[in-house]
Amino acid sequence: MHLIDTHAHIYLDDFSEDQELVMRRATEAGIQTILLPNIDLHSIKQMDNLVVKYPNRVLPMMGLHPCSVAVDFENQLHQMKSELDANPQKFVAIGEIGLDLYWDATTLEIQKEALGIQLGWANQLQLPFVIHCREAYAELFDVFEQVLKPGMRGVLHCFSGTLEDAKRALEWNLFLGIGGVVTYKKSTLPDILKQVPLSQIVLETDAPYLSPVPFRGKRNEPAFMKETALKLSEIYECSLEAIAKQTTTNAQLLFKL
Repeated sequence: MHLIDTHAHIYLDDFSEDQELVMRRATEAGIQTILLPNIDLHSIKQMDNLVVKYPNRVLPMMGLHPCSVAVDFENQLHQMKSELDANPQKFVAIGEIGLDLYWDATTLEIQKEALGIQLGWANQLQLPFVIHCREAYAELFDVFEQVLKPGMRGVLHCFSGTLEDAKRALEWNLFLGIGGVVTYKKSTLPDILKQVPLSQIVLETDAPYLSPVPFRGKRNEPAFMKETALKLSEIYECSLEAIAKQTTTNAQLLFKL
Protein backbone atom coordinates (compact mmCIF):
# COMPACT_ATOMS: atom_id res chain seq x y z
CA MET A 1 0.00 0.00 0.00
CA HIS A 2 1.30 3.43 -0.98
CA LEU A 3 -0.11 6.58 0.64
CA ILE A 4 0.90 10.22 0.20
CA ASP A 5 0.57 12.67 3.09
CA THR A 6 -0.07 15.86 1.14
CA HIS A 7 0.26 18.22 4.12
CA ALA A 8 2.49 17.79 7.18
CA HIS A 9 4.65 20.21 9.17
CA ILE A 10 7.10 17.60 10.44
CA TYR A 11 10.00 20.05 10.21
CA LEU A 12 8.66 21.92 13.27
CA ASP A 13 10.29 21.76 16.71
CA ASP A 14 7.50 19.37 17.80
CA PHE A 15 9.46 16.64 15.99
CA SER A 16 13.02 17.69 16.86
CA GLU A 17 13.64 14.83 19.29
CA ASP A 18 12.24 11.88 17.31
CA GLN A 19 12.17 12.91 13.65
CA GLU A 20 13.90 9.72 12.54
CA LEU A 21 11.39 7.55 14.39
CA VAL A 22 8.51 9.54 12.91
CA MET A 23 9.86 8.91 9.41
CA ARG A 24 10.34 5.21 10.17
CA ARG A 25 6.78 4.85 11.47
CA ALA A 26 5.50 6.63 8.38
CA THR A 27 7.27 4.10 6.16
CA GLU A 28 5.88 1.20 8.18
CA ALA A 29 2.35 2.65 7.76
CA GLY A 30 2.76 2.85 3.98
CA ILE A 31 3.37 6.61 3.80
CA GLN A 32 6.00 6.83 1.09
CA THR A 33 5.89 10.56 0.35
CA ILE A 34 5.24 13.56 2.61
CA LEU A 35 4.62 17.08 1.29
CA LEU A 36 5.77 20.00 3.42
CA PRO A 37 3.84 23.30 3.34
CA ASN A 38 5.81 26.38 4.34
CA ILE A 39 4.56 28.86 6.97
CA ASP A 40 6.81 31.94 7.04
CA LEU A 41 10.42 33.04 6.53
CA HIS A 42 11.58 31.33 9.72
CA SER A 43 10.25 27.91 8.67
CA ILE A 44 12.11 27.83 5.34
CA LYS A 45 15.42 26.75 6.88
CA GLN A 46 13.77 24.08 9.05
CA MET A 47 11.96 22.74 5.98
CA ASP A 48 15.11 22.79 3.85
CA ASN A 49 17.04 20.86 6.49
CA LEU A 50 14.47 18.07 6.41
CA VAL A 51 14.48 17.96 2.60
CA VAL A 52 18.27 17.54 2.61
CA LYS A 53 18.00 14.79 5.21
CA TYR A 54 15.27 12.84 3.39
CA PRO A 55 15.58 13.63 -0.33
CA ASN A 56 12.67 12.39 -2.46
CA ARG A 57 10.78 11.29 0.68
CA VAL A 58 9.77 14.80 1.72
CA LEU A 59 8.98 17.49 -0.84
CA PRO A 60 8.70 21.22 -0.06
CA MET A 61 6.23 23.96 -0.96
CA MET A 62 6.74 27.71 -0.73
CA GLY A 63 4.19 30.15 0.63
CA LEU A 64 3.16 32.53 3.40
CA HIS A 65 0.50 31.19 5.77
CA PRO A 66 -2.41 33.64 6.19
CA CYS A 67 -1.86 33.76 9.95
CA SER A 68 1.69 34.96 9.23
CA VAL A 69 0.52 37.84 7.02
CA ALA A 70 1.44 41.09 8.78
CA VAL A 71 2.36 44.66 7.85
CA ASP A 72 5.71 43.45 6.44
CA PHE A 73 4.10 40.80 4.21
CA GLU A 74 5.46 42.34 1.02
CA ASN A 75 9.03 41.95 2.29
CA GLN A 76 8.35 38.35 3.28
CA LEU A 77 6.84 37.60 -0.13
CA HIS A 78 9.80 39.21 -1.88
CA GLN A 79 12.22 36.89 -0.06
CA MET A 80 10.03 33.85 -0.73
CA LYS A 81 9.81 34.69 -4.42
CA SER A 82 13.61 34.85 -4.50
CA GLU A 83 13.68 31.30 -3.09
CA LEU A 84 11.27 30.18 -5.79
CA ASP A 85 13.13 31.88 -8.62
CA ALA A 86 16.48 30.46 -7.48
CA ASN A 87 15.26 26.86 -7.75
CA PRO A 88 11.72 26.56 -9.17
CA GLN A 89 12.06 22.81 -9.77
CA LYS A 90 12.55 22.21 -6.05
CA PHE A 91 9.00 23.09 -4.98
CA VAL A 92 5.89 21.00 -5.64
CA ALA A 93 3.35 23.74 -4.86
CA ILE A 94 2.66 27.27 -3.68
CA GLY A 95 1.50 26.84 -0.12
CA GLU A 96 0.33 27.07 2.52
CA ILE A 97 -1.56 30.18 1.48
CA GLY A 98 -5.11 31.40 1.98
CA LEU A 99 -7.44 33.28 4.32
CA ASP A 100 -8.09 32.90 8.05
CA LEU A 101 -10.76 34.95 9.82
CA TYR A 102 -10.78 32.77 12.94
CA TRP A 103 -7.63 34.19 14.55
CA ASP A 104 -7.55 37.75 13.24
CA ALA A 105 -10.18 39.30 10.98
CA THR A 106 -8.48 42.72 11.05
CA THR A 107 -5.86 41.60 8.52
CA LEU A 108 -8.38 40.40 5.92
CA GLU A 109 -7.45 42.97 3.25
CA ILE A 110 -3.71 42.26 3.38
CA GLN A 111 -4.43 38.52 3.60
CA LYS A 112 -6.40 38.85 0.35
CA GLU A 113 -3.59 40.86 -1.23
CA ALA A 114 -0.97 38.29 -0.21
CA LEU A 115 -3.16 35.46 -1.46
CA GLY A 116 -3.65 37.13 -4.83
CA ILE A 117 0.07 37.66 -5.27
CA GLN A 118 0.87 34.05 -4.43
CA LEU A 119 -1.84 32.67 -6.69
CA GLY A 120 -0.14 34.72 -9.37
CA TRP A 121 3.10 32.83 -8.65
CA ALA A 122 1.25 29.54 -9.05
CA ASN A 123 -0.04 30.64 -12.44
CA GLN A 124 3.35 31.99 -13.54
CA LEU A 125 5.27 28.89 -12.48
CA GLN A 126 2.53 26.41 -13.45
CA LEU A 127 2.45 25.02 -9.91
CA PRO A 128 -0.58 23.83 -7.92
CA PHE A 129 -1.61 25.82 -4.85
CA VAL A 130 -2.50 24.67 -1.32
CA ILE A 131 -5.17 26.72 0.43
CA HIS A 132 -5.74 27.21 4.15
CA CYS A 133 -9.26 28.56 4.69
CA ARG A 134 -10.87 29.05 8.08
CA GLU A 135 -14.21 30.82 8.41
CA ALA A 136 -13.54 32.63 5.12
CA TYR A 137 -14.94 30.54 2.26
CA ALA A 138 -17.07 33.35 0.80
CA GLU A 139 -14.09 35.70 0.82
CA LEU A 140 -11.85 32.99 -0.64
CA PHE A 141 -14.16 32.31 -3.56
CA ASP A 142 -14.34 36.06 -4.22
CA VAL A 143 -10.53 36.10 -4.61
CA PHE A 144 -10.72 33.07 -6.88
CA GLU A 145 -13.22 34.90 -9.10
CA GLN A 146 -10.74 37.72 -9.54
CA VAL A 147 -7.44 35.84 -9.77
CA LEU A 148 -7.72 32.21 -10.90
CA LYS A 149 -6.92 31.49 -14.53
CA PRO A 150 -8.15 28.52 -16.60
CA GLY A 151 -6.16 25.39 -15.91
CA MET A 152 -4.96 26.36 -12.43
CA ARG A 153 -5.25 23.49 -9.92
CA GLY A 154 -5.19 23.39 -6.15
CA VAL A 155 -6.39 21.80 -2.95
CA LEU A 156 -8.50 23.12 -0.08
CA HIS A 157 -6.34 21.80 2.76
CA CYS A 158 -8.16 20.54 5.86
CA PHE A 159 -11.52 21.19 4.23
CA SER A 160 -14.03 22.30 6.88
CA GLY A 161 -16.75 23.99 4.86
CA THR A 162 -20.34 23.18 4.05
CA LEU A 163 -21.68 21.00 1.26
CA GLU A 164 -22.23 24.20 -0.74
CA ASP A 165 -18.58 25.17 -0.19
CA ALA A 166 -17.53 21.72 -1.36
CA LYS A 167 -19.65 22.03 -4.50
CA ARG A 168 -18.15 25.44 -5.29
CA ALA A 169 -14.66 24.01 -4.81
CA LEU A 170 -15.45 21.22 -7.25
CA GLU A 171 -16.65 23.81 -9.77
CA TRP A 172 -13.16 25.31 -9.56
CA ASN A 173 -11.78 21.80 -10.17
CA LEU A 174 -10.14 21.81 -6.74
CA PHE A 175 -9.30 18.80 -4.60
CA LEU A 176 -10.40 18.56 -0.97
CA GLY A 177 -7.69 17.74 1.55
CA ILE A 178 -9.10 15.37 4.16
CA GLY A 179 -7.40 14.62 7.47
CA GLY A 180 -8.14 13.53 11.01
CA VAL A 181 -11.22 15.73 11.45
CA VAL A 182 -13.26 13.28 9.35
CA THR A 183 -12.88 10.71 12.16
CA TYR A 184 -14.34 12.98 14.86
CA LYS A 185 -17.71 12.02 16.27
CA LYS A 186 -19.36 15.40 15.64
CA SER A 187 -17.79 15.98 12.22
CA THR A 188 -20.18 16.75 9.36
CA LEU A 189 -17.55 15.70 6.81
CA PRO A 190 -18.71 12.08 6.36
CA ASP A 191 -22.13 13.18 5.11
CA ILE A 192 -20.60 15.87 2.87
CA LEU A 193 -18.06 13.49 1.35
CA LYS A 194 -20.80 11.08 0.31
CA GLN A 195 -21.63 13.72 -2.30
CA VAL A 196 -18.00 14.36 -3.34
CA PRO A 197 -16.34 11.98 -5.82
CA LEU A 198 -13.31 10.14 -4.47
CA SER A 199 -11.46 11.38 -7.56
CA GLN A 200 -11.39 14.84 -5.92
CA ILE A 201 -9.96 13.78 -2.54
CA VAL A 202 -6.38 13.82 -1.27
CA LEU A 203 -5.24 12.61 2.14
CA GLU A 204 -3.26 14.66 4.66
CA THR A 205 -2.43 14.88 8.36
CA ASP A 206 -1.54 18.54 9.05
CA ALA A 207 0.88 17.04 11.59
CA PRO A 208 1.46 17.91 14.40
CA TYR A 209 -2.16 19.11 14.50
CA LEU A 210 -5.60 17.45 14.26
CA SER A 211 -4.77 13.85 15.10
CA PRO A 212 -7.42 11.33 14.04
CA VAL A 213 -9.31 9.07 16.42
CA PRO A 214 -7.98 7.06 18.31
CA PHE A 215 -4.98 9.43 18.66
CA ARG A 216 -6.99 12.62 19.18
CA GLY A 217 -5.31 14.86 21.75
CA LYS A 218 -1.84 13.53 20.92
CA ARG A 219 0.73 15.00 18.55
CA ASN A 220 -0.24 14.04 15.02
CA GLU A 221 2.23 12.37 12.64
CA PRO A 222 2.08 10.91 9.10
CA ALA A 223 1.75 7.30 10.30
CA PHE A 224 -1.65 8.18 11.79
CA MET A 225 -3.03 8.98 8.34
CA LYS A 226 -3.96 5.33 7.91
CA GLU A 227 -6.85 5.95 10.34
CA THR A 228 -8.19 8.65 8.02
CA ALA A 229 -7.90 6.30 5.06
CA LEU A 230 -9.82 3.62 6.99
CA LYS A 231 -12.60 6.12 7.74
CA LEU A 232 -12.81 7.00 4.04
CA SER A 233 -13.12 3.32 3.20
CA GLU A 234 -16.26 3.29 5.40
CA ILE A 235 -17.67 6.46 3.83
CA TYR A 236 -17.06 5.34 0.24
CA GLU A 237 -17.87 1.68 1.01
CA CYS A 238 -14.71 0.31 -0.58
CA SER A 239 -11.47 -1.30 0.50
CA LEU A 240 -8.57 0.49 2.17
CA GLU A 241 -6.48 -0.47 -0.86
CA ALA A 242 -8.95 1.27 -3.18
CA ILE A 243 -8.78 4.44 -1.07
CA ALA A 244 -4.97 4.31 -1.09
CA LYS A 245 -4.79 3.77 -4.83
CA GLN A 246 -7.22 6.55 -5.77
CA THR A 247 -5.98 9.21 -3.33
CA THR A 248 -2.37 8.48 -4.30
CA THR A 249 -3.27 8.82 -7.98
CA ASN A 250 -5.05 12.10 -7.18
CA ALA A 251 -2.01 13.49 -5.33
CA GLN A 252 0.35 12.42 -8.11
CA LEU A 253 -1.86 14.15 -10.66
CA LEU A 254 -2.23 17.38 -8.69
CA PHE A 255 1.38 17.73 -7.59
CA LYS A 256 2.93 16.18 -10.71
CA LEU A 257 4.79 13.57 -8.66
